[in-house]
Amino acid sequence: MPHPGAGPLPPPGPGGGAPQRLRGGVLGMADIAAATMANVGPAMSFFFGFAFLATTAGVASPLTIIAAGIAVALLGNTLAEFSRAHPSAGSFTTFVGKTFGPVSAVTTALLAGLGYIIAMASVIAISGGFVQITLYHYTGVDLPWIIWTLLLTGLAVGLMLRGVVVSTKWAGYFFGVEMLVLLVVSVAALVEHRGHLSLDPFLPSHISHGFRGLAAGFPLAVYLFVGWENSAALAEETENPRRNVGRAVFSSIAIMTVSYVLFAYATVTGFDYDVTRLGASPIPFVAVAHHTLGALAFLTYLGGLTSTLGVLIAGINSQARLVFNAGREGLLPSFFGYVHPTRRTPNNAIITFAATSLLIIGGWGLGHLLGSGGGSMDPVVFFTESSTLGAILILLVYLASNIALPLYYRRYRPQEFRVVRHLVLPALGTLAILVPLYYLAKPGQPAPYNWFPYAALAALVAAVGYAALLVRRDPTLAERVGSVVADAD
Repeated sequence: MPHPGAGPLPPPGPGGGAPQRLRGGVLGMADIAAATMANVGPAMSFFFGFAFLATTAGVASPLTIIAAGIAVALLGNTLAEFSRAHPSAGSFTTFVGKTFGPVSAVTTALLAGLGYIIAMASVIAISGGFVQITLYHYTGVDLPWIIWTLLLTGLAVGLMLRGVVVSTKWAGYFFGVEMLVLLVVSVAALVEHRGHLSLDPFLPSHISHGFRGLAAGFPLAVYLFVGWENSAALAEETENPRRNVGRAVFSSIAIMTVSYVLFAYATVTGFDYDVTRLGASPIPFVAVAHHTLGALAFLTYLGGLTSTLGVLIAGINSQARLVFNAGREGLLPSFFGYVHPTRRTPNNAIITFAATSLLIIGGWGLGHLLGSGGGSMDPVVFFTESSTLGAILILLVYLASNIALPLYYRRYRPQEFRVVRHLVLPALGTLAILVPLYYLAKPGQPAPYNWFPYAALAALVAAVGYAALLVRRDPTLAERVGSVVADAD
């Protein structure tokens, strides 16, 4: 029997046949939690993000991370409650669409797909960039980073096409290596500086410029956690997703918050609380490792490499499933809804997702060559630029989901509606999203960041227009949105 609010049993797909299903129940809670944390990519995110965070928030930058962890936990409540009621590979698309109707579903599918593809382009580029940095540091060999990017992307896609169990396991292995490295370096740094440890990084009075400094670094601190929503898109392949998705979400956020605070404290301590020197370092955590471990600092490069691979696999795996589900339900072309007949993997969505990210990298690089500077694109700079633009679109999707949760429960599951879980926490989550959105969209930012808000607005308007036309042409979309529930009979 279908669950309350789940809608009818799946109607025929847009092509007239039964909607294709992924392989159900093959992932456990530990699998999707590990994949979620691999998608977060703590080494990669922290390596390239903490210098700016420390520059804006100062010595007490760990407090910014704690604030971001709380904000993401509020978003996690929304995802967990939706997944408990209506687990679906469509994740945010399904949740928003079931609440506000098919136009919102198509709009969310387009914004989420585009936002994640742009954000993943930053990961794909930095994967090759980090290999180039590592090889040059240790051997002097300076092969173009795009070669390594193409090789690593091909490897990641190949693993994903072999099946969700294989690729998820590998993402978990890579995550385990990076976490071990991060923990070893952090503990070693704190032991070496044990005579000079201080609580200054946890005192609000040591935040540069007070609340303004905290808020300025808050968007980047939130971005450190992007990927926390990974497990929801794996719901169809997870055993007991109504319970396990929520558990994976909260456990992942908690582990990442504690870990980031430890890494931040170790890095600030390793630089003797000199934020100016820390901010000038290209990769502060690696600098701390060199000072602390000497020749063994190569382990941090190994952790960075495994991190980028883990994010590539876990990120494309989950985010391509949003595109797949949208194709399966007719929100996007049915081409994306294809499932391999044996491995039950969404091959077309995975390949298209990765290929589009590579095209974005190529287009962005061409813009650098033809621009006023006329230089080649730096993958580290591109990482910041592309991830920022992608984050704006993703935050809009988060915002819509938080607004949708109380309305969904009041409409479809009124007997389960709880004021705190379904109204207060989503309201706080909405406020938490508005802060980074404001700082990402406020006027006066340097190029290219100053045109990102306009690009996001244009994408939103185009998505709404396309959605309205599609729904007018195909009124049955309303029945298909969220029709494939992960554990429906």
